[in-house]
Amino acid sequence: MNDRTAPRSIEQYLAALKEALAGEDPALVQDALYDAEEYLRAEVAANPERNEADTLELIASTYGAPDEVAAAYRTTEKQLRTALAPPPRKPSRTALGRFFGVYGDSRTWTALFFMLLSLVTGIVYFTATITGLSLSAGLLVLIIGIPFFLLFVGFTRVLALAEGRLIEGLLGERMPRRPVYPSKGMPIGTRIKEMLTDRRTWTTMFYFLVMLPLGILYFTIAITGVTAGLGLVFGSIAGLLLEAGVGSGGISIDDSIYMTPSPVLAPVVLALGVLLLTCVLHLVRGIGHVHGNFAKHLLVARADPA
Repeated sequence: MNDRTAPRSIEQYLAALKEALAGEDPALVQDALYDAEEYLRAEVAANPERNEADTLELIASTYGAPDEVAAAYRTTEKQLRTALAPPPRKPSRTALGRFFGVYGDSRTWTALFFMLLSLVTGIVYFTATITGLSLSAGLLVLIIGIPFFLLFVGFTRVLALAEGRLIEGLLGERMPRRPVYPSKGMPIGTRIKEMLTDRRTWTTMFYFLVMLPLGILYFTIAITGVTAGLGLVFGSIAGLLLEAGVGSGGISIDDSIYMTPSPVLAPVVLALGVLLLTCVLHLVRGIGHVHGNFAKHLLVARADPA
């Protein structure tokens, strides 16, 4: 990078790095900007005898110019995605094989676990957000109201980072591994204005609020669909195995009679159970993919145009 285009301040360096990463995953851009800003500010603070421009010139020869750092992040991201990707599955040549291949896809089962867990996380997120907003509004007339609101917004961002790690681990959607770098040395009025005008402040809260109804929906779909499919499968198998001993078309457990299909209908019920369970797992995998994109749109800071 020549002297004419060399950044002369931290803001110029970050802007050049963001421009060099244009078109990359927003989560990757957020991580790269956080790392760069943390390093740059630490170096500037460690060398108070130098002005910021001279420090940046030295850093460019060690940490790297923005385009070099961007290239390094692209390479590292590609290597990490390859290392963390689930084992590749041999694609089936038939439609039937692709249909039942959902059982061998690890993302199906991690998405199912996410849907079951979302009821718990939805309750936690909804409660924390409602409590924080209510207390912020109630304390606004007091001197501690504004600091409390700033702490609440910071807490939601930490919570969003934790949710992102959960989503990346279970749904496979790339999410930030570092937060947005906190503003330092900024007047409190400017910080409040920045938080109020930052779309991510409100989209994060919206995500936490909507996770409660989504969690209830996901949990209901997962439990109802899986148990209905398994019930048909094991009910038909039990009917075939126990029909001779039961004789009445039912199984007696604790003095209760549980009806099982007749031997003639048992294969049909078994096929319906397998079909239902397979369709539910396809739905689960699809929901996991859609929810990952939905969470990324709301929780990840958008890269502003350079």
